[in-house]
Amino acid sequence: MKMSRPIPNGFLLKQIRVIKRASGYFVQLIYQLAVNVPETPIHGHPLGVDIGLDSYLATSDGELVKRPRFFNQLHGQLKSLQRRLKNKKKRSADVPSHGTCPRTKQGSNNWQKLQAKIARVHQQIHDTRKDWHFKLAHHLCDQAGMIFVEDINFKAWAKGLFGKHTLDAGFGQFFTVLSYVCWKRDVYFLKVDKDYTSQICPNCNTHTGKKNLSNRVHNCPNCGYQTNRDVAASQVIRNRGLNAVGQPVLENAFGDVLLGSISDWLDKSL
Repeated sequence: MKMSRPIPNGFLLKQIRVIKRASGYFVQLIYQLAVNVPETPIHGHPLGVDIGLDSYLATSDGELVKRPRFFNQLHGQLKSLQRRLKNKKKRSADVPSHGTCPRTKQGSNNWQKLQAKIARVHQQIHDTRKDWHFKLAHHLCDQAGMIFVEDINFKAWAKGLFGKHTLDAGFGQFFTVLSYVCWKRDVYFLKVDKDYTSQICPNCNTHTGKKNLSNRVHNCPNCGYQTNRDVAASQVIRNRGLNAVGQPVLENAFGDVLLGSISDWLDKSL
C-alpha cells in the first residue's frame, strides 16, 4: 500500500475500508480521537448561493460561475467505446479453477477490456467533477464567513426536463462538498427554504410573480431594483439565511450588507 499521508499520533484505528475503482484498489483508514469539535459560530460576511443551469451558480455579491459540462467533454470517446462494445461477443466461458467446479466468466476477453475502458472514462468524469466541486467550495469560503443555500430535493430535479444536465452538474454532491469544506474552514453553512426565491424582490420583499425561463433580468415594479435574475434569487437566499440566524438585514447605498444590532449600526453611522 502506498501511504498518501502519515498516520497521526494519538488516533485510534477504528475501521479499514477497501475500495475497488476502475483505476485500481484503494484503502481507506478511519481513525477516532477523543476531542469535541465546537460548532461553527455565526460570523463574518454572509453569502447567498443560487444554483441553476444557465449559470452553475450565482452569489449575492454578483458573481456568476459558468456551468462546466463534464459529461459532454468525454461524451464522444464514451460513445465510441460503447458502440464498439455492442459488436463484441458477450458469452459465458468455463474457466478451469483450482477446485473441482469450474468458475464462469461473463463475456469474452475483448468485451471485458472494453468494459474496463468505459469504467475508467466514467471514473475520469466523476473525478473531474468532484475536483471542480472542491475548488469551487474553497473559492466560496474565501469570500464569506456564512454561506446560505437552498434546501432542494435533487431527486425530483433529476426527473425533470433537464434531468441529464442536472445529473451532470452534480448539485447534490456539490452541496455535500460545500458543507464539509465550510465545516473544515470554520464557515457557517445553512440551508433555507427554496420557495419563491426567483419571485421576490430582495430589496423590498415585493412578490413580483412567476417569470419565464427566458427572462433573465429581475426588474421590480415597486422599487425599481434591477439586477440579474439569479443574483436577485441569491440575495433572497442570503436575506432568508440572515433572518433564520437572527441577524438583521441592512444595506447601505452601495448595496453592502451590514450585520449587528440596529442600535450599533446607527451609532457607527452617526
